[in-house]
Amino acid sequence: MSGLLLLLPLLLPLAGTIVLLAGSLSVGFQRVGAVVCSGLTLVASLVLLVAVDRAGILVVQLGSWEAPFGISLVADRLSAVMVAFSALLGAAVAVFSLGEISRRRIQRFFYPLYLLLLFGVNGAFLTGDLFNLYVWFEVMLIASFVLTALGGARAELEGGLKYVILNLFSSALFLSAAGILYGVLGTLNLADLAVRLEASPDPGWLQAASLLILVAFGLKAAVFPLFFWLPASYHTPPSTVSAIFAGLLTKVGVYALIRVYTLVFEPLFPQAQGLLLAIAVLTMITGVLGAAAHFEMRRILSFHIVSQIGYMVLGLAFFTPLALAAAIFYIIHNMVAKTNLLLISGIVIRLQGTADLARVGGLYRSAPWLAVLFFLPAFSLAGIPPLSGFWAKLGVVRAGLEGGWWFAVAAALVVGILTLYSMTKIWAEAFWKPRPEGALPLMAGGVGRLGWMVVPVATLSVCTVALGVFGEFLFAFSERAADQLLSPQEYISTVLAGRGKE
Repeated sequence: MSGLLLLLPLLLPLAGTIVLLAGSLSVGFQRVGAVVCSGLTLVASLVLLVAVDRAGILVVQLGSWEAPFGISLVADRLSAVMVAFSALLGAAVAVFSLGEISRRRIQRFFYPLYLLLLFGVNGAFLTGDLFNLYVWFEVMLIASFVLTALGGARAELEGGLKYVILNLFSSALFLSAAGILYGVLGTLNLADLAVRLEASPDPGWLQAASLLILVAFGLKAAVFPLFFWLPASYHTPPSTVSAIFAGLLTKVGVYALIRVYTLVFEPLFPQAQGLLLAIAVLTMITGVLGAAAHFEMRRILSFHIVSQIGYMVLGLAFFTPLALAAAIFYIIHNMVAKTNLLLISGIVIRLQGTADLARVGGLYRSAPWLAVLFFLPAFSLAGIPPLSGFWAKLGVVRAGLEGGWWFAVAAALVVGILTLYSMTKIWAEAFWKPRPEGALPLMAGGVGRLGWMVVPVATLSVCTVALGVFGEFLFAFSERAADQLLSPQEYISTVLAGRGKE
């Protein structure tokens, strides 16, 4: 039964992809099937999360091959909560897409690609093997590139090309690092790597591999100075695509960094800590300055994806129980808030025809409900209490103060103020100021389709409030997940159970 729980978040989106390909001639079937499949994946992921929190780490060895020779799927608290919130966003964005994605895109297999993306994301979170992590990354890359360029517009093709080239480079570095590790240690199973690395007599090659992996995962997470592909590509596809990318793809990179540096490269972490701190601080600063300099809503939010990644990496760089718990909490909060803000930008485009702040306005009066829905995730992102972003930032800042990292804490606080400035700029321009003369007519789309867009936005806004109000419960879970990361022996022994001593 536990094996089925672990497999369902993978089997459901994969089965959905196959079924929707078979029924590709029916647009209605595609829409309904995508929502049903993503909803079932959400239910299965929540059941998995509860089971892992109560019963401990779950492992499935595919084909009954013992680790490290077979393919291991592993769910601990971190991977289970990532799968659960990925599924939540997948279901919400699938509903939103009913109001935005055109028939033409659907006929070009939008929904099978969408479910294939969710399949790849969940696989990346649940894999216990470094090579298979590479495989899951490639599944995500294929699906995400086609989703980016599916419309065929010049901007989409240009953004998709930048996206795929940089991610292919990242994959090449990742594969090189995996080759080094296999050559030195003779395994790519994460648990087995952790055991063998401690006894390795060749730290030079292992340090080289760890730096290659840092660059590879850093590219996927969009950290400084490797982030430039993200704001150049995330604003080009429909908001449905931008939102799911913002919520999931960079977080897979952050998850991978946390996983390898707490499990595999923990003995080498002291050499990497200073570099991670510098990367985190520079990522926060450059991202928020890029957001402050732009005047298009989706470009601003794209730069804020970069900025917020810096806080998560900062939690890893501090490497204390509180810091890792804060990083996990921050990832969860940001996944919900950032996805929601990109979805709201899609509603703004639907209502006023553009997300250019110079050409929109008056939404506070014409759509006050949208003003409220924007306020909650925007000011949560800025860290205003009692919303979830405040507790996430507070955890990171506290961990930094306890560790004496004063400069990093100061940078985090300044970036928080500049984030508030950016959110206030969007509020003032899009919602508060009068509509500019010559603006497109309000409601450039059907009321019924707009309803499909509003429901998931309202749901995620409620989630943002709930994550703040019940932040103590979630932070306690994050602390349990952090303790599991910092004491990896349970993970290692569970994965390698049944293998003889070497």
